[in-house]
Amino acid sequence: MEDKMEANEEAKEQPAEQAEETAEAKPEASPSKVYVGNLPFSVDDDELRKLFSSYGEMSEVSLISDKFSGRSKGFGFVTFVKSEDAQKAISEMNDKDIQGRPLKVSEAKPMDPDRPRAPRRDFGGGGRGNFGGGRGRSGGGRDRPRRF
Repeated sequence: MEDKMEANEEAKEQPAEQAEETAEAKPEASPSKVYVGNLPFSVDDDELRKLFSSYGEMSEVSLISDKFSGRSKGFGFVTFVKSEDAQKAISEMNDKDIQGRPLKVSEAKPMDPDRPRAPRRDFGGGGRGNFGGGRGRSGGGRDRPRRF
């Protein structure tokens, strides 16, 4: 019975020791994600990585692209291992001219799914697909009755 109690006590001590080890293994500075906007559409992931590689070690680089066409949307994110590197990149790369476009570089803000979005534009369409501009009941684009 005493052997079981000792084994339980040892098991309780191990997680505490492991927690201390993992706390020591974590880097002192937390990683920082940087938003990079107004990118030329010709820039790809590799070029984005090269642009920011001189500022420090990066854990992730992602260029946002249109899901249908695959074309770049002109912005992306760079995650630095150290927050000091991210701050340095923000201060030195913001408004820097790349292929004739001034970059907009800032700290990335987490996306809030509850934030109200701007309403999508309505191009008319009516009720019959996209045949004209939603005039009258039929949505066919005619403002006078049809003659047969």
